[in-house]
Amino acid sequence: MTDTLVRLRSGKLIFETMVDLDNAMKLKRGDDIDISEVIRDNSIYTDQKKGMKAGNSELEIAFNTTDFNEIVRKLILKGQVEVTKEFRDEKLENRRKQVVDFLVRNSIDSRTGRPFTPETIENALKEGGAKIEDKSVEKQMKGIVESLSKVVPIKIETKKIKIVVPAVHTGKIYGLIQDYKEKEEWLGNGDLQAVLNIPVGLQMDFYDKLNSETHGSVLTEEIREE
Repeated sequence: MTDTLVRLRSGKLIFETMVDLDNAMKLKRGDDIDISEVIRDNSIYTDQKKGMKAGNSELEIAFNTTDFNEIVRKLILKGQVEVTKEFRDEKLENRRKQVVDFLVRNSIDSRTGRPFTPETIENALKEGGAKIEDKSVEKQMKGIVESLSKVVPIKIETKKIKIVVPAVHTGKIYGLIQDYKEKEEWLGNGDLQAVLNIPVGLQMDFYDKLNSETHGSVLTEEIREE
């Protein structure tokens, strides 16, 4: 466990307290975690290094409460959690492993049709200078594949599907399909028809999310390439 500082500016004051870094980041990204697993102090400060504690009136004005747990939660969700270099490095290493796993499962050598080994992908990532960021694998895969293609003849195996989303659900799933969308058409009744190109290794997870958001009301059809 690593303790770190979380801070939030409100008006002219900065409010701070100590929290557990890992659990604070989990809470910040929306995970269900008990606030007691996050807290590493028993006070809210206006200057933690100098030990200057915030008064109840200041807390009430800034947070509309003096409840310590609730204030810590607001600090984390709305404020800035100090992140150590070790934490950033670990997250990027985990993301790199996810990228390698994705490519091993979803890419092939375009000349031979054979999958790549993890070692080949690892070496190509280094040689191609691929930039791996701390965001979802899908959102950065296009740039990574462009870098890899300078080194190896790589092709992502995909399946093309057509979906028709009822108008009532289009707002909830529009963001879900953006990374895979080839074209879209809004029908006269407000339904959304789209053609998607999805990596084969992500199809089941995509269908699960799609059905969960729309209660299984989306029509899907696989488009077979001639």
